[in-house]
Amino acid sequence: MRPPCTGSANAGDRRVMLRIEKLSIAFGGVEALAGLDLEVPAGTVLGLIGPNGSGKTTLFNVLTGVYPADTGRIYLRDSEISRCKTEQIVRLGVARTFQNLRLYRRMTVFDNVRVAQHSLPGTHFAQGLLGRSPQENQRREAVRQMLELTGLSEQADQLAGGLPLPLQRRLELARALIRQPDLLLLDEPAGGMTPAETSAMVDLIHKVASPDRTMIVIEHKMDLLSELCQRMCVLNFGRKIAEGEPQQVLEHPDVLEAYLGRSPSSA
Repeated sequence: MRPPCTGSANAGDRRVMLRIEKLSIAFGGVEALAGLDLEVPAGTVLGLIGPNGSGKTTLFNVLTGVYPADTGRIYLRDSEISRCKTEQIVRLGVARTFQNLRLYRRMTVFDNVRVAQHSLPGTHFAQGLLGRSPQENQRREAVRQMLELTGLSEQADQLAGGLPLPLQRRLELARALIRQPDLLLLDEPAGGMTPAETSAMVDLIHKVASPDRTMIVIEHKMDLLSELCQRMCVLNFGRKIAEGEPQQVLEHPDVLEAYLGRSPSSA
């Protein structure tokens, strides 16, 4: 059983949205994250890259309370969230998308976003089915505006399972954004897309970016990350091997060797 979430204050810099200190977790004796340190300034878009199995999605799972870390601390703004459960972390301002989509396939696009909205304080999906209070009308309008923002207005009444992949990924993003996150974690938001579809997703992510929203993006498409991100972090076997501006990181010898599969001399 994990200890309680205290949300204890930390005398850190509030300009830093996320700070990770000596974070480690192992499964069956195999280290998935090993002593990871990372700071993400508020308003930054950080690209997170690395070979398959390097710990990227595990990091997202730890940040969102799916797995408790074995050791280390996580701070969101100036509060520790290391021991918080997923629902507590969501209410503190963290949302994510998934590489393997987590949609309600037999529900409409509108209701998929509406269900996600219920995680906000004072909202309850079941109550919305019983009547239309002024507050409920405002929430439904917020969903309609989110669908317009993400280009899904025409699909509002369609079943999520019948959408093509690019629109399903937009819906996954809309479900995360309706929670009004300060920290948004995107796990391969353009996975399986064509170059044209990827370009449209990049445009959408640019549209929802703001100085008040920090994003961490896992992707294997370097052109997408280079266009989106101010900084990149590279993991390999659960350890950070490089961090910095995208071009600087992509030219790092350890990155060329571990991630891109070539040495500096062959670049």
